[in-house]
Amino acid sequence: MAGQVKNLKVKGGRFYARVAVPAHLRAVIGKTELVVPLGGERRAAMKALPAAVATLQRQIDAAGAKAAGARLDDLRSPITTVDYGRAVWSHYQSMLASDDTTRAAYPTDVEIEAEKDEVVRRCQQNGIPIHPIEILSQSLDWLLKRGARDFDQNARQVKLDALRGDLTADRTHLVEDAIDDLLARNSWTAPPGSAERKVLARQIMRAEIEALERTLERDRGDYGGQPSDPIVKAPAASHPDVPADPVPIKTLFKDYIAARQALGKHKDGAGAWETAILHLIKFLGHADARRITKRNLLDWRDKLLAEGRSTKTIADKYLASVRAMLRWAFENDRLPTNEAEAVRQEVAKKQRTRERGYTTREAVEVLKASTNYQPKQTDNPANRESAHITAAKRWLPILCAFTGARVAEMAQLRKEDLRQEGNRWVIRVTPDAGSVKAGGYRDVPLHQQVIVLGFIDFVKAAKPGPLFHVAKTQARYLAAARATAGRVTQWLQEAELVPAGIQPSHGWRHRFKTQARELGLSDRIVDAIQGHASKTASDDYGDVSVKARIPVIDALPDYKLA
Repeated sequence: MAGQVKNLKVKGGRFYARVAVPAHLRAVIGKTELVVPLGGERRAAMKALPAAVATLQRQIDAAGAKAAGARLDDLRSPITTVDYGRAVWSHYQSMLASDDTTRAAYPTDVEIEAEKDEVVRRCQQNGIPIHPIEILSQSLDWLLKRGARDFDQNARQVKLDALRGDLTADRTHLVEDAIDDLLARNSWTAPPGSAERKVLARQIMRAEIEALERTLERDRGDYGGQPSDPIVKAPAASHPDVPADPVPIKTLFKDYIAARQALGKHKDGAGAWETAILHLIKFLGHADARRITKRNLLDWRDKLLAEGRSTKTIADKYLASVRAMLRWAFENDRLPTNEAEAVRQEVAKKQRTRERGYTTREAVEVLKASTNYQPKQTDNPANRESAHITAAKRWLPILCAFTGARVAEMAQLRKEDLRQEGNRWVIRVTPDAGSVKAGGYRDVPLHQQVIVLGFIDFVKAAKPGPLFHVAKTQARYLAAARATAGRVTQWLQEAELVPAGIQPSHGWRHRFKTQARELGLSDRIVDAIQGHASKTASDDYGDVSVKARIPVIDALPDYKLA
């Protein structure tokens, strides 16, 4: 069984930590797996394995974060002839709109005279002689207002002259920033040095020249000027080859996630969903949400099936992410239709060979191992297990057993989340500590066996803040709690305490529900304890108080751990 330990590799009598590199990052990292030597002694290798795996995983996560934006950028659409015309007209119009805004901010003659009178008034009030030098020293604001128009006009004339000279000399540096902005906003690609970028640069320069000429005409009172350059013209909106402005999928997805985060959702940034969005863009061969059709999505679904992904993963991750994004875009007038509305994936019924929760015997084995857990002793401080991980291995399994909570919800507990009401101790599971899937907080009375085992003493002795991780800021709580939960799961699997067919954390949630049904307890109260959504509208009336929850918790029998 030793060779089956997850992430442990044995070769030539020596031990190594190994982590497979995801397929989409292999080109970035340059390897299919990352390996760290652990030496030739098995006991020492097993001790060093968790820390080594964590280090390798951080390398992969860093590469993934760095590559995510690049992968999206690399999947932009090539710029077309129609795009050139749209870009030129858009840039011309935006420059005139900016000129309108600038002119609206110019001080009027009345404001300039008022500022001059204010200078004279201050001089008289403070007993300063009305002398030209004194007025000048007190008049900087007035001078700036008086000179604002002249300065702006001179600046525009200087830029116009420079653009004309650069256009003749084939220099494009003055418009490079504008080009980058256009490409990013429209998800077009025109790499530096390419012919496409050179053409776009020259056309944008001609658009800027035309716009600056119009602004100088406005200085003379002429607001009716029209472009004389033939390439600066409004696209024919009725022409079938001229599509509406593109809606970049990258921008749309980020805006959707930001909107959801404002409501307390997707605190983790929806990293798993981003993978699905990237896969869709790669499949489409472009990054314009306007061009997505129902047929595209159906073909994409079939492609995912052909790649061997499970129907549940396709339904709950790939299609779910795209459907949510496109539905939001349609409802918020970002897209004219929702092409994903009728796209579904039927989930194949999973064939189960056993119950989904721990049996009593299995639960007792896990709880015996956790409540009696002692970290390996070592003289080297660098190899000692962190105190918060030791605490997590001791307490998270039994907390999950008697609350039916998700393991990450218990891993994010803080000292201040435990309180006493009368003679009962109560845990508050709150999004302030990280994340709660159902959104709001919930209170769970502690089972007496948890208290007898010493959990209250452990909490009282702890410092304020998180009990099972060391994150210092609320923004890091969720990631840190998940990392701790992962360490506990890894330990249980390496100790061969997780039976085949059981999810290490969700096994407790299933068992909690099973026990409650066997004892004839109220489903409504059990759902409230576990943070499950209401089943009917009537369930949302009234509150499930701590007083109502206590009998349910107390009905759960003690585990025989002696």
